[in-house]
Amino acid sequence: MLSAFCLTAYGINAQVDTIPPNTPELRVPETTVPKTKKKYDLSKRPNDHFLLQLGYTQWMGKPDSIDTKGFSRSINGYFMFDFPFKTTPQLSAAIGLGLGSDHIVFDRDYPDVKGQTNTLRFNYRTTSPDTTFFKKTKLATTYLEAPVELRYVAKPDQSDKSFKLALGVKVGTMLKGGTRARKLMYLTQGKENQRNDYLLKEASKKYFNTTRIVGTGRIGFGHFTLFGNYQFTNLLKDGVGPELRPFTVGLSIGGL
Repeated sequence: MLSAFCLTAYGINAQVDTIPPNTPELRVPETTVPKTKKKYDLSKRPNDHFLLQLGYTQWMGKPDSIDTKGFSRSINGYFMFDFPFKTTPQLSAAIGLGLGSDHIVFDRDYPDVKGQTNTLRFNYRTTSPDTTFFKKTKLATTYLEAPVELRYVAKPDQSDKSFKLALGVKVGTMLKGGTRARKLMYLTQGKENQRNDYLLKEASKKYFNTTRIVGTGRIGFGHFTLFGNYQFTNLLKDGVGPELRPFTVGLSIGGL
């Protein structure tokens, strides 16, 4: 009986000793759950499908001989189609169509858009008797434009309550260019310093480059963004006047 007990103990020791010393502990790998991307419902988001812009405009390259004064402005309106990226819904591309107009205000200068000379003249009139001068002249140019934008919005499904940024370009063709001026005439015949004033409107695209390309940028929050435009092409045709490149800064309101 003692011999049987010894054999049993020896068998147990033999089984334990079969595991080599310093054997690393075997661990069962943990199963990792793959992360799923958040899905956004973008079917009804208002992402600036309509843009209305009002800004202050001036001319880069304007010589001192051209006297602009007052609030020269731009008024633009566009309808845009927005296409979000499937893999990155924070980004989207937008394309649209609309009207862009610049209104440059002069004090006593008058751009002679219907002139017969080879160059565009900015006529100046004094206030002395026996002469005429122009006051509160406005040069307006209107374009049919196709804007293209690359857009970023922090919250794709709540773009009306989110930070947003856009960079793009606009290509336009001129529809109309012309002036509207108040013309004052001082007469001495019959009555000394008699004054007669009336509105003078003239329209012509003769001196203007009818195609324009404009770089654009917008940054803001929700429906309101600050925007800036810079025209890459010259406002006037080559050789008819100074190289003028309009630039605009202002406020953009988006909706729909």
